[in-house]
Amino acid sequence: MTSRNDYGRYRAVTEHNIAQTPEWHWIDPQHQEAIRVVSQVLPFRTNEYVIRELIEWGNLPLDPIFQLVFPQRGMLSAEEYDRVRTLLERDAQQELAAEISRIRYSLNPHPAGQLTHNVPRLDGRPLPGLQHKYRETVLLFPAQGQTCHAYCTYCFRWAQFVGMPEVKFEARETDDLVAYLKANRCVTDVLITGGDPMIMKTRVLRKYIEPLLAAGLENVQTIRIGTKALGYWPQRFVTDKDADDCLRLFEEVVAAGKHLAVMAHYSHPAELKPEIAREAVRRVGSTGAQLRMQGPLIRHVNDNAQVWAELWREGVKLGMIPYYMFIERDTGARNYFEVPLARCHEIFRDAYNQVSGLGRTVRGPSMSAFPGKVRVCGVSRIHGEKVFVLEMIQARNPEWVGRPFFAKFNPRASWLDHLEPAFGERKFLFESDDNARRRIVAQSEFWAQDGAEVIAV
Repeated sequence: MTSRNDYGRYRAVTEHNIAQTPEWHWIDPQHQEAIRVVSQVLPFRTNEYVIRELIEWGNLPLDPIFQLVFPQRGMLSAEEYDRVRTLLERDAQQELAAEISRIRYSLNPHPAGQLTHNVPRLDGRPLPGLQHKYRETVLLFPAQGQTCHAYCTYCFRWAQFVGMPEVKFEARETDDLVAYLKANRCVTDVLITGGDPMIMKTRVLRKYIEPLLAAGLENVQTIRIGTKALGYWPQRFVTDKDADDCLRLFEEVVAAGKHLAVMAHYSHPAELKPEIAREAVRRVGSTGAQLRMQGPLIRHVNDNAQVWAELWREGVKLGMIPYYMFIERDTGARNYFEVPLARCHEIFRDAYNQVSGLGRTVRGPSMSAFPGKVRVCGVSRIHGEKVFVLEMIQARNPEWVGRPFFAKFNPRASWLDHLEPAFGERKFLFESDDNARRRIVAQSEFWAQDGAEVIAV
């Protein structure tokens, strides 16, 4: 294994320079072609640390981290793949660009109303780079933080990274945010997200955080930072030139009386095995920040209860709090990664019962859908009808939170739109008549698909 000091400065590995790495020659020609083709459409970015410390190259293509960061052929349909490959081989640049754009827009680049319903307004003016979906929490997308140390192939924010400026969220300053927070005293939490805010140098990150500590924002109790850096580039908190400055900034937030929550994204326990990754967790925790771990359940990566149980146990051992298991969102290469809801719950349940009470802080499996975060509580039989038992653990309308509701059991369903109300009800508690009609259309499209995975529960 490489020592923690051998990587030096962070350098991205992308489709443009991957062939220059020694590891490229360990990938068979078919997968090399898939990387070249699929990365034309979906973002590809990793780094030397991920390549050399987290991937078992003797286990290709099944290695979960290889699946997590390297484009795979199945992420595009067979027809899309063939079209892109043909145009690439012909060097038909204009046709290729048009085909890439067409595919990207067909992949639902901003799901769950992010563009249409989540952008807040102040004095009638939309505020770019902010989202406000849930009453207590506002999201901030710093312009300089809209990339990552490595991209997850499943990422629901893939559209931030592929040159689609018309659908990109980014804020270049905090004046709008501060004004909005002063006008909306119900907001208690600000989540700094991306991309990955920890891609920014500390001096830049400070410009976004310090205004939140100023007088007049006493309603802001918690500052959250969503990051994958602890798994993909732990050097950010240990050996980077401004690592110590970053930790001092975290200490300042805590000293100012704010709760600092680092929302650490982990997909697999392999991300916690290198010593530098564990040291990064310890160093962040020493500042008074609280680390919460979360991630989605992804086919080919972590669709296994033992993987999740190990991840939560290791996280708790290091002082982190298991927070969310998400369900793969309805965007991007979802057909390659999605797992049926019934199977998601089965994996969650089998992992949950292997950990102690300290690991059972985790909530899930949860869909971050248009109305809110919908948890699959289980499968039951009520009055002779087999149903999903569901609950909203966060919602656009706070009155929906904590109210159980029921959907007809559907072994193929992998998202909320695939479900219909149980017991003869016409609509779910969060639906209007128009929403119910749209759901029926979505269900029709879903059932028209061929080859959907079916499981028995």
